[in-house]
This record gives sequence, structure tokens and C-alpha cells, in this order.
Amino acid sequence: MSTPAIVLKSVVSMVGQFPVLAGVDLRVERGEVVVVEGPNGAGKSSLLRLCAGLLPVSRGEAQVAGYDLQAGRDEARKRIGLLGHAPALYDDLTVRENLVFHMKAARADPARIPGALERLGVGGRLESTRAGLLSAGQRRRVAIAFLVARHPEIWLLDEPHASLDAEGRAMLGEVVAQAAAAGSTMLIASHELEEALVLASRVVSISGGVVVGDGVTAAACMGSRTGTARLGAVAAGTGQVLAGHPLQQDLRQAPLQSTDQGIRRDSPQGLRPSEDGCNVA
Repeated sequence: MSTPAIVLKSVVSMVGQFPVLAGVDLRVERGEVVVVEGPNGAGKSSLLRLCAGLLPVSRGEAQVAGYDLQAGRDEARKRIGLLGHAPALYDDLTVRENLVFHMKAARADPARIPGALERLGVGGRLESTRAGLLSAGQRRRVAIAFLVARHPEIWLLDEPHASLDAEGRAMLGEVVAQAAAAGSTMLIASHELEEALVLASRVVSISGGVVVGDGVTAAACMGSRTGTARLGAVAAGTGQVLAGHPLQQDLRQAPLQSTDQGIRRDSPQGLRPSEDGCNVA
């Protein structure tokens, strides 16, 4: 029996004195496509960043790709690809130069870049275009092309449909479906349930930094008008759920200290990323 792609047990992640995750339990099997939904500030992005090794595990147990995120984070990161809110592109580099930089940082073969860019519709002349001249949608496509070229075991996609037009969304759907069919695991945080549920085999609801619903199948949600409403109701009702959550009181009584300030990646000398985002190497 294969090791699960992601296993989180009562995971707390502190940023300063604030628990961005407040006791998360989650298990994702290899090859699953799981959508994480919830209101703004629920902890969706924090969950993905923790799985990527970018937030500390302050309490609990966390394993990703079979590696403990505290003892074996570097090994786990080699098997993870994160698409953040803002693509990590350097404005002064061309599209190709950006991807070569990221592929080398990930110890992946840059020869895969042209095919990946063509697949996302940003190949050809755009390869030699500086990233700072691209539209938001084109930047998103380039970031997705990096994941296609690298093909990690685990894809962490944070609002992947953002800035994409209809054609780009269709391309993303094909990419996710094909990667999942090839054995990759997908964890997708999204507000756009109608788009995301088409891709998903399972839905997890999160609010207040904890998982409040799990196991709602995509087929069940898409099969009736009440699916999305039911997910919304789960999130809307979490105020009462969290009020009695034992960890909330425990954290107020004994605040945890973060033992890890996260991970900083050096950028090419003399260059600065245009936005705060990352594709994990």
C-alpha cells in the first residue's frame, strides 16, 4: 500500500503569536485531486504554504510525499510544486530565462520548457519577451507552464483560475486532468467552485484554520444546485463550531512560539521578484 501524499494530524502553524492553522487534520491519497474551499481568511493559502514547507509546523504531525515536514522538509520540497497567488517571475528576465532559472533551482531539465510554454499558449515569440511586459493572464500561464515542465509529484494550486480567460481555464483543466492521470496529486484552493469541482474527486471545507468538512464528492456537488450551497452552509456555521474548539482556548492560555521563520530563496543578483509569490523548488 502506497504512502499517502499528505497526512496532517492536529497541525498548528503559528505566524508570530497568531495561529494561521489551528489544528488541521487532513489525509490526501496519491493521485487524488482535492479542492479546498472556504471564506476569505479561512486558512486555504496557509494550508498550501504549510504543505509546501513555507510555514512552520508549530504543533502536531505533518508528512508530505512521505517525509516529515520538520525533519525532512528539504526532501519533501523536491517533490512539491506550488502555484501561489502571484507568479514568481522576475520582470527584467525573459519568459524563457525565468523558467530556466526556476528549472535549474529545482534540478529539472530545461529542455522541457519550450513544450510546456507551447502547451499553455505562451511559447514562440513570447519566450523572448520580458516578464514585466506580460499581462496578468500570460504571467499565470507561464507559472503553470513551469509546473508542467517540472511535473512534481504533488501540485499545490492556490486560486489557479485567477486572471485566466476561458481558453486559459480550459488549458488548466486539461493540464490538471492529465497530470492526475499520470499519478500526480493535486491540492487546489479555490473560491471558484464551479470551475474547480470539475477537476476534483473530493472537497474539503476549511474555516478559522481548521477543517470543518471533508468527503463531499465533486460529483455530488455538481449533480445538484444544493451542492455549493451546502458547502457554503458548512463554512457559515463554523463560528459556532470554532467557539467550542478546545484548541482555541488552549492557544489563548498558552501561546506558541514559532520555531521557524520560513524559507527564503535567493534571487539572481541585482534582480527583485516583481510580486510576492513562489514556485517551490
